[in-house]
Amino acid sequence: MPLDPHIADFLAALPAGGDSVSLDDIRRATERDLSALHGPLQPVARVETFTVAAGDGHPLRVRAYWPERAVQSAAPQPAIVFAHGGGWCLCSLELYDNPCRALANASQCVVLSVDYRLAPEHCFPVPLEDFYSGVAWVFAQAERLGIDPARIAVGGDSAGGNLAAAACLLARDRDGPAIAHQLLLYPALDDRLAMDSHAAYADGYYLTRDIMAFCWETYLAETGEGRPAYAAPMRAATLERLPPATILACEYDPLRDEGEAYARRLRAAAVPAHDARLDGMVHGCIHMLGLTPAAEALFRRSGMLIRAALSV
Repeated sequence: MPLDPHIADFLAALPAGGDSVSLDDIRRATERDLSALHGPLQPVARVETFTVAAGDGHPLRVRAYWPERAVQSAAPQPAIVFAHGGGWCLCSLELYDNPCRALANASQCVVLSVDYRLAPEHCFPVPLEDFYSGVAWVFAQAERLGIDPARIAVGGDSAGGNLAAAACLLARDRDGPAIAHQLLLYPALDDRLAMDSHAAYADGYYLTRDIMAFCWETYLAETGEGRPAYAAPMRAATLERLPPATILACEYDPLRDEGEAYARRLRAAAVPAHDARLDGMVHGCIHMLGLTPAAEALFRRSGMLIRAALSV
């Protein structure tokens, strides 16, 4: 399909890259500019923020969102432990407040957003270990949270999709929590950036190949030449015994082919994996409900698929 016209107009109006700015400036601009695309605040029944300990004792925030259905039922509820995007070096719990509300409503699951530490201050594996600690905490506190421990999924978009996929690898290899499903939204899975979509959509479609390369280098700065599979899940030797997956890719996204290739690898390893392409969409469309009605497709499709996967 053609690029969504509202997104095309938005991209055409973006200023050309200028002088280099600091990462702090980029972070502030990202928070401001993406939040401006969100549209009206999505209502949910309940929001609560918890403080939990990472593996090294560092305090992490986990913000939970209950949709109306979840608070009206006395039965344990399905849940998604969510990792936000932002190339492991941008974005925040606050920026993802409205997208997490929308995901909770679409999925009818309790969504728990983990405020992991960012690179380059905290390179791999700290963001991953933080997210994994959040996942483990949700399992440990399931009864207190009113959550069904047999229906806890992990999810995330972009770099957050990377963390969700990697957390499944960690849980498998450490005999950790029994994650029920993985919801990967246009995930970043392969640091080599050598697939067809990396070239076809390298520039002009919001996320660029060069920006993605910068994000990978920022995240993996302390790993040297080696790229461990927990950092780039596409490098994993085997994907056997992983949770079933739902993977959504955006049509005009340099990362499109990564998600679709990962789904094929999962299926080849006998892991049920459903992948779908969001027509006309670009990377980051989880933030674009206020920009284009077509962005609703991300929530509608992911909500429908995760409800089926978790028997909601």
